[in-house]
Amino acid sequence: METSSLYPLKFKPAFKEKIWGGKKFASFFKQKLDPNKKYGESWQISDIEDDISIIENGFLEENSLVDIIELYMGDLVGDHIYNRFGLAFPLLFKFIDASDKLSLQVHPNSELAYQRYQQLGKTELWYIIDAKPNAGLYIGFKKDTSQEEFLNALKQGNLEEMIQFHPVKKGDAFFIPAGTVHAIGEGILLAEIQEASDITYRIFDWNRKDENGLERELHIEEALEAINYKQGRGYKMDFKDEPNSSVPIVKSEFFNISKLLLDSPIHKSYIQIDSFVVYMCTEGEVHFFTEQDHEFITAGESILIPAVITDVDIVPNGKSELLEVYISHKPE
Repeated sequence: METSSLYPLKFKPAFKEKIWGGKKFASFFKQKLDPNKKYGESWQISDIEDDISIIENGFLEENSLVDIIELYMGDLVGDHIYNRFGLAFPLLFKFIDASDKLSLQVHPNSELAYQRYQQLGKTELWYIIDAKPNAGLYIGFKKDTSQEEFLNALKQGNLEEMIQFHPVKKGDAFFIPAGTVHAIGEGILLAEIQEASDITYRIFDWNRKDENGLERELHIEEALEAINYKQGRGYKMDFKDEPNSSVPIVKSEFFNISKLLLDSPIHKSYIQIDSFVVYMCTEGEVHFFTEQDHEFITAGESILIPAVITDVDIVPNGKSELLEVYISHKPE
């Protein structure tokens, strides 16, 4: 099989029911789902165990993400990424529909996650696609806090008062380093790009009970070492939309993420980055033309451009919006 035959790849989404989930994947993204279920997450591209994405287009259809990394290696993900991560795909892409608050939680950094599980940590970015009035995110402590103060607040039931509340609107983006206590508030639809980790320590769940009257499991002991107790700063990203151009949202060792607000065709050249590029469509419909192939995605869908493809023409069908994600060479 020739590696030159790689093409833009779409994957079957995995929809996950959540106690805090809603109906926006159907109403906002027009996806056909069971109207009686509350879906909280749409996993777009993943190689997390038991949730490995399956290709849904082209001659590689029904192959898994892991299968094709093994086959194509650096031609798929980029040589520097393959050398660094091997057969593991380093990022996880999701859409999240929160009709209720998610738990206050924390994710370990890579050092702790590797020590405990031989896995990556979980730094992530949230991009707000839609939000009801007065909706917001809980991210970071209001002031430097000790572990003792944290535990006392948890015991007294006023932990929420220690956490910063960030009002949000469509188009906002927030960078959440591993170790940051955080939660998504109710009434928010967002895109989540993160390190490929599913390690979550649930700290407080708003005294919520499931349909059986039971509270969800908490992970306080595991969280204590993972939490950064310093005052949180710099979570909201500062950027300004520029039509038909990649506007950087964040550049980090974990991922580079830009926004594209499109109303006319553009050409992209990736020859310098040696990385796969993932586009998540947050609004409209966008077509991707390579030398031999054509594919399109609509709002709520994603596509992976293999690293071996260096030139793509991107053509919106009317006003459209994309998030563009790749991994740059790790700083020395």
